[in-house]
Amino acid sequence: MKVICPQDGLARGLAIVSRAVTTRTTLPILSNILIEADGDDRLKLSATNLELGINCWIPCRIDDPGSTTVPARLLGDFVTSLPAGDVAMELVARNQTLKVSADRFKADIKGIDAADFPVLPTVEQGTRFAVDARVLKQMIGQVVIAAATDDSRPILTGIQLTADPDAGKLTLAATDGFRLSVREAPLDAPLEGRFTVIVPARALAELQRVIGDDDDRVEIAITPKRNQILFQLHDLNLVSQLIEGTFPPYERTVPTDTATRGVINTKALYGAVRMASFFARDAANIVRLRLEAGDELGGTITVFAQAAEVGDNESQLEGAIEGESVEVAFNAKYLLDVLGAMGSEQVILGLGGPSSPGLFRPADETPFTHVIMPMHISR
Repeated sequence: MKVICPQDGLARGLAIVSRAVTTRTTLPILSNILIEADGDDRLKLSATNLELGINCWIPCRIDDPGSTTVPARLLGDFVTSLPAGDVAMELVARNQTLKVSADRFKADIKGIDAADFPVLPTVEQGTRFAVDARVLKQMIGQVVIAAATDDSRPILTGIQLTADPDAGKLTLAATDGFRLSVREAPLDAPLEGRFTVIVPARALAELQRVIGDDDDRVEIAITPKRNQILFQLHDLNLVSQLIEGTFPPYERTVPTDTATRGVINTKALYGAVRMASFFARDAANIVRLRLEAGDELGGTITVFAQAAEVGDNESQLEGAIEGESVEVAFNAKYLLDVLGAMGSEQVILGLGGPSSPGLFRPADETPFTHVIMPMHISR
């Protein structure tokens, strides 16, 4: 194998696929990146941890086809440190040594034969459809915040993906038992029947990270056995195992009636909650919101936190408040997560009372619903 690649493109490709590299493994080859030069002026980089796999193609001049695997971290760190320009890589097949050079810098990196690298699955048959890349990126960002990070309930570490051609929509949903995120988008691709799968949240978070400005559509393919899903972009694909099990029936946790409704500037509320969170750190992370209606759809929302040992903080914002005055306590991190992902200038907050879940929706009518369970506090 003998290739010449632009340093910036190679560094970017290595950074992307390295997200799938495992650092704790009994199989040394899983700490490596597979490099394949197949003669079509594109170099293929691949990595997998057996649950998540990423393939990335970068422009490259290929003088001699070939393949090998080399330690991901070592190659990535070396290439990133090289000056801008061309990077030459040549494989000595006899001892699987990759010679890397650029300008006055060079290195010999010991590798492992590519034949030992796990084969990343492809989806030739099964369910396939496409989604607007920018919409999917926003959807993931609004939903992944609610997925559990604790593996004690594996099903909650996933995001339920449902495609319903009859309703004409794609739905992502996640919950960790304390909050719920649901985001819908129009589904304009033809499908044969409704289907539901559970995708690991980490896989979708990685997909959100790699969707670029030049990606118009994301093609999604699911294997006939419904055990793997593949996301295809312009010069990259990501394949992930699916989670088996039954997702909680989350629909029943979304409040259908609220006694208090507030419309507040999202950025202002985020800033107030963030300031309160500094004090909440010493008080079980509790931030309180007090909504009070005023005249002619006016009103105030007071954001405050107090900790006996460090002090207290209070901010007062204007908003359009309707209904009963109410005070409720939420986890500060949960509030910051949803406000940061809201994506609209104003947020609609619905409350049924001090012990009822908080319902958050964007005021621009984007089909995004977020529910946060309140924190019970003694007065």
